[in-house]
Amino acid sequence: MAAGELTHAPSAGVAERELAYGEAITSSGRLSAAKMYEPAAPKGPFTTKQLARLDEALTFASRETGLDFSIYLGELGEDSRAGAEKLHSGTPDPANAVLIAVSPAERLIEIVTGTHAYLRLPDRGAKLAVASMVASFKEGDLVGGLVNALRMLSDQAGSPA
Repeated sequence: MAAGELTHAPSAGVAERELAYGEAITSSGRLSAAKMYEPAAPKGPFTTKQLARLDEALTFASRETGLDFSIYLGELGEDSRAGAEKLHSGTPDPANAVLIAVSPAERLIEIVTGTHAYLRLPDRGAKLAVASMVASFKEGDLVGGLVNALRMLSDQAGSPA
């Protein structure tokens, strides 16, 4: 028997001309099919590109200011401020952290700053960022609103002293 010689008949009478692109009959007579790998789409409100954009904005804001910026998207509960403060307290360094909490279903936005972060980001700066987010969200641009708010907050906070 020579190498590569077919020793079994093709499976169930499938002729080679009937095979689809990427299919082959193995030497055992079994049909083998190659399929293109398609990564699973992210499960959530954002595409991979949008997640990358948010990640870049968060990284830039944190590096430029020395503050730990984070975003929460979801329900905040009956008392939205208390829910956002609880999330903020769970960050690694709450005193230097800034949390942007958005609950689209409840139409709520909360910005929580730690004790040190507040010295660099007073209420006025946070209110401007919220106004910017609201304008973007009304246009259906969730990611754009979050990215612009991060830029505004990082500009307000400036570089660490």
